[in-house]
Amino acid sequence: MNSTSIASDLGWAEPLPVPATMRAMLFRRFGPPDVLEQATVDTPRPAPGEVLVQVAAVGIGRLLDLTARAGNHPYAKIEPPHILGADHAGTVAALGEGVDSARVGDRVAVLPLVTCGSCFHCAEGREEVCEGLAVTGTHRPGAYAQYCAVPARNVHTVPDGIPATMAATLALLGAVAANQMTQAGLRPGQWVLVQGGASALGSATAAYARHMGAKIIATSRSADKRAAMARSGADLVLDTHAPDFVQRVREATGGRGVDIAVDNLGDPAVWDATLDVLARGGAVVTSGAFLGGQVKIDLRRIYSASQRVIGVRTANAAAVKELWTQVEHGFRAVVDRTFPISRAAEAHRYMEDDNSLGRVALTLGPGDWDA
Repeated sequence: MNSTSIASDLGWAEPLPVPATMRAMLFRRFGPPDVLEQATVDTPRPAPGEVLVQVAAVGIGRLLDLTARAGNHPYAKIEPPHILGADHAGTVAALGEGVDSARVGDRVAVLPLVTCGSCFHCAEGREEVCEGLAVTGTHRPGAYAQYCAVPARNVHTVPDGIPATMAATLALLGAVAANQMTQAGLRPGQWVLVQGGASALGSATAAYARHMGAKIIATSRSADKRAAMARSGADLVLDTHAPDFVQRVREATGGRGVDIAVDNLGDPAVWDATLDVLARGGAVVTSGAFLGGQVKIDLRRIYSASQRVIGVRTANAAAVKELWTQVEHGFRAVVDRTFPISRAAEAHRYMEDDNSLGRVALTLGPGDWDA
């Protein structure tokens, strides 16, 4: 089997001559999954400093895709018709003026965050704090399409042997997980609690922390998902709402509590439970508030126990570099299942029914556009 056929088996494709028009999955009005429809649109042309990616796979996010499609995105004003699709992977098909960091034919994973690159925060290496931050698939056309134009600095060459769906899953989730653990100061042997550990980001964070030598407590209200997380290697799986949750965590950690807790949910009851099991000197990291956002904090407990609450909006360049270093050392995120792009509406419904454990992704090979 030659290298081309191996790449094809992993979901990658050799770059084709770039056509004037392309297929895209878009929505012309907000609504349920069925508003997604195939259309023919102009193929984007890479601007100076950009590359054109022939998309092979793209992840589906609850906020960036489901909430946006429904018209309820809390942070962005989206005007239909719109093409979704943030973190994706594919083959470089064309280069914009001045690009010398990539080559046509490179297989790449794409970080969807577009920053100014020149503000104070970008200069400090904290691109996630950039006030001008934009997201591919939200503020600009996304990757539910045959081609997507992105800044050249946002692409990372994927090591051999990584399937396109895994590369798309790692592109953002893995980098956010790396940023979370770096900012929290993770050390091998520490206990890490991941609330909502079956979610795409939660499962990636748990897998990353475990890869870095942590002991993992993962939670879910679903017995089936708890069983799946146990099979995936979590040291302890619990229901946060169970009456013995705090006791079980304290017993597992020798009475200390967890060194790092990841709570991306924003549910007041879950948040209270998170702080109840946080060790002295521990840190809570949050990168989301899907279930709410308004929670109470007892400042006396926080300062008297020297605890930290850290907001990690997303990834940055240093986290991307660290992620792919760890990928070379064997780290992989959790892919739940994939759907061809022609079944994007079905994939959205699957996620809305809360069936997934890990990332759900769309594939965009030549045969994936036909129902």
